[in-house]
Amino acid sequence: MNRGIMKFNLIKTEKSKQKNIQSSGRLGELHTVHGVVKTPAFMNVGTSAAIKGGVSSHDLCDLKCQIALCNTYHLHLRPGDDVIRTMGGIREFMGWNAPLLTDSGGFQIFSLSSLRHITEEGVHFSSHIDGDKIFIGPKESMKIQSNLASTIAMAFDECIANPADYEYVKISCDRTFRWLISCKEEMERLNSLSDVLNRDQALFGINQGGIHEDLRIKHMEKITKLDLDGYAIGGLSVGESMEDMYRIVGTVAPCMPENKPRYLMGVGKPGNIIKSVALGIDLFDCVIPSRNARHGHLFTWDGAININNAKYITDETPIDLCCGCFVCEKYTRSYMRHLFNSKEALGMRLAVLHNLYFYNDLMEKIRAAISEGTLGDFVEQYGEKLDRRI
Repeated sequence: MNRGIMKFNLIKTEKSKQKNIQSSGRLGELHTVHGVVKTPAFMNVGTSAAIKGGVSSHDLCDLKCQIALCNTYHLHLRPGDDVIRTMGGIREFMGWNAPLLTDSGGFQIFSLSSLRHITEEGVHFSSHIDGDKIFIGPKESMKIQSNLASTIAMAFDECIANPADYEYVKISCDRTFRWLISCKEEMERLNSLSDVLNRDQALFGINQGGIHEDLRIKHMEKITKLDLDGYAIGGLSVGESMEDMYRIVGTVAPCMPENKPRYLMGVGKPGNIIKSVALGIDLFDCVIPSRNARHGHLFTWDGAININNAKYITDETPIDLCCGCFVCEKYTRSYMRHLFNSKEALGMRLAVLHNLYFYNDLMEKIRAAISEGTLGDFVEQYGEKLDRRI
């Protein structure tokens, strides 16, 4: 729908069974108006146009970050999407010279369940900041994201908790589909305006359906007929078991267009990502690397560690001997524990830098494994190991 500006090149699909692991990993390149993203890729989450923990856009360039994600809901409230439009769009505002995706605000509104009221037109809710009454529907979400001028805008949807009543999930899926049609029509209108900041803004649709396979498949079949720029699986990692999450991803991914990027929203830990890549997913986002880092939980190629533990008081080794980030090159576990114990802001910043580097380095190694035809071995070696606590 964007006149060919966005294009997904599928370079290789690894379909094999190695050591009892069924692999269908995809190696690709997502060409956008703001640059190329090699996939599978992780989108580093800058909720309010910044990574929590004192990490700048400049830092992200050194952390192998290819594409960032910002939050429509939070930016609409503060500083206001009109302010960001005046400043030239979100990428100009935060100094990020690469692709950027904005979510629709649906998930954040989902988290405000006690403050919202859903209607056919959209969602009425109260601001978590000051209680002001706000309304966001599909057209409003598209207008906000157009003002933000992101590379990719996400369609407005209803995210529901798992498990949920089958009949309500069915009603919600139908409403989300109607909202998606409105999103597409409104984005096409906005992109045609003479004063729009990014006339090549792409639109991704979101698959919903809870943990019900039949609803998921039916909804995916309906939204693919709209020929959008990409498709996401939403409504997972919101209360269901890991088994149910993988079951749904494994059910939905084969129904997604082969020539469009596939995005699994809000997932997850390193092991979740590795296994989901093997199920055919291309794009990921999650706050886990930065959020965990701020509490001293750091990822390594042997598993996760808690740097607050006393055993690291005199540990002269880096966070991870196998990591190439500058934090591991310059600092010891002993020093990192001291920073956290002393509540020095530097500790949080260094920890976030390390975890983000780890995630982006992980994606680079996953791409190499697919290229070399060894994704199955990679899944078996690291799929469980990276999530364990040392």
